[in-house]
Amino acid sequence: MPEKIEALAATGDPAVVPLLEALAEGNLYFRKSDNFVFLTKASGSNLSLVDPVSGETVGEEAKGALSKIKVNNNLRRTIRSLLGGLTLLSPDRTVRLSAADAVLKSPSAENLGLLETAIAKETDTVVRMRMETARAVSILGSDRIIDEKRQAIEMISDKIGGRDAAGILMGASATIDPALKADLDAAISRIESTQQLWDMTQNVWYGLSLGSVLLLAAIGLAITFGVMGIINMAHGEMVMLGAYSTFVVQDIIRSNAPNLFDWSLAIALPVAFLVTAIVGLAIERGVIRFLYGRPLETLLATWGISLILQQAIRSIFGPTNQEVGNPSWMSGSFPLGGMTITWNRMWIVAFSLSVFFALLFLMKKSAFGLQMRAVTQNRRMASSMGIRTPWVDAFTFALGSGIAGIAGVALSQIDNVSPNLGQSYIIDSFMVVVFGGVGNLWGTFVGALSLGILNKFLEPTVGAVLGKILVLVLIILFIQKRPRGLFALKGRAIEA
Repeated sequence: MPEKIEALAATGDPAVVPLLEALAEGNLYFRKSDNFVFLTKASGSNLSLVDPVSGETVGEEAKGALSKIKVNNNLRRTIRSLLGGLTLLSPDRTVRLSAADAVLKSPSAENLGLLETAIAKETDTVVRMRMETARAVSILGSDRIIDEKRQAIEMISDKIGGRDAAGILMGASATIDPALKADLDAAISRIESTQQLWDMTQNVWYGLSLGSVLLLAAIGLAITFGVMGIINMAHGEMVMLGAYSTFVVQDIIRSNAPNLFDWSLAIALPVAFLVTAIVGLAIERGVIRFLYGRPLETLLATWGISLILQQAIRSIFGPTNQEVGNPSWMSGSFPLGGMTITWNRMWIVAFSLSVFFALLFLMKKSAFGLQMRAVTQNRRMASSMGIRTPWVDAFTFALGSGIAGIAGVALSQIDNVSPNLGQSYIIDSFMVVVFGGVGNLWGTFVGALSLGILNKFLEPTVGAVLGKILVLVLIILFIQKRPRGLFALKGRAIEA
C-alpha cells in the first residue's frame, strides 16, 4: 500500500490530491461487486459515489455494497506528507506558497523529489525561494551527500536566518554527520551574532516608538510651560479628552456610516483638536489668567481641574475602558530583517514627527509664532511693542491643549482609553520638558527620543519599574549640572 500511494504522488498530478485526502479521511471505498474505487459522501442511509478521476457523481450505493479502504496512523502520516508535496504543483500560487510553508515547518526526506520537480517548474521568484528553503531544510534529515548538506546549512543560515534558522540547525545537530559539525556550529554562531544586532535594533525601534509617544504627550506642555511658566497638571486630561473624542467619533461612525470607519482617525483629529483647544481656552480664561506669577496656586488649581475632568468623564462614559478600534491600515505588522514592526506604531512615529515639524514651522514662520517667541524671551518688552500678551497666553494654552488632544487620538490606538489615561503620561511629559529645556521644541524632541530609547534598553536588564526610577535619578543628576536642560532658551528676561 505505501508503495502504491508514493507512486501516485510521484506522478505530480494535482488530480491525485482529492483521492489521497479521501483515503486519509476514511472516505475512499471500493465496490465489492467489481472492485471499482470511489470517493464517497453521505447521502441519507446510502453513500453517494464520486469518480476519483473525473470528480463527477456517478450514483449511489447502499453502505453494505461497499467496503472502506482502511489506513493506519503511520500510513495517514505518510499521506499527509505526500499531500504537502503534491500541492507544490498546484496551478494556484497561494496554494503552492502555503504548501512550501507546510513543508518548511514539517520537513521530510520523502518530499525532496516533489520539491525538486516543483522548483524546476516554478516561475514565481518568491514561491521558488520558499521551495528552495524548504528543500534545504528537508536535505538535513535525508541521506544526501555531505556537500549538499553543507550547501543546505548555508542556505538555511542566509535565507531563513534568525531564531527559526538557529532552532532548525540546533535540532539537526544531534543527527548530523560529524564532518558537518564545524559548519553547523559556525552557522549557528553567525546567526546568533546577527540576531543580537537585530535585537539591539529592535530595542532602538521600541525606544523610538516610546519616544514618539512621549513627544506627542509633551510637545503641547513644552510650549505652555515655556511661554507662560504654567505647571499645568491638567495637561494629561487634555490627552484623555482627545482619546475620548476619538471614541465618540468612532461610535457615531459605527452607528451611522460604518463604511467610513477607516477614515475615523482622520475625522477624529480635527474634532479632538477643537474640543481640547476650547476646553484649554476656557481653563486659561476662567482660572489660570488670575494666577500668573503664583506657581504653587497654579499647580494646585490645575490639579483640581484634572480631578474634575476625570470625574466628569467617569460620570458620562463610566469608569471602565472604552473600545477604540484600529483602522485596517493601522492593523497588523510586517517583518524588517530580523525584527517586526507593527503598523500602528509606525504610523504613530510618522504622525509625531509630522506634528513636531508642523509646530516648528508655526513657531518659526508665522506671525503668531513670532509673538509667542517674543513673549517667551521678554514678556515686558513684547507688551511694550504692542503684542497683546494676555491673548498670546490664551491662544498658546489653547494650542498646547489642542496638540495634547491629537496626542490622545494617537494614544487611543495603543493604550486603554479610560479616565486615567492622562495620568500615565503627565510625569514622563514633565521629565521630557525639563530634560530637553523648558520651552525649546528641539529640546523636547531630543529629550523624548533619548528617554524612550534609554527606557527600552534599561527595561530588559533591571525591569520596567526600576528602569523608570533609574531614568528619574539620571535626570535629577543631569539637572544638577545643567539646570536649564539640554537646550536652554536665550533672552534678556530669561537670563536675568
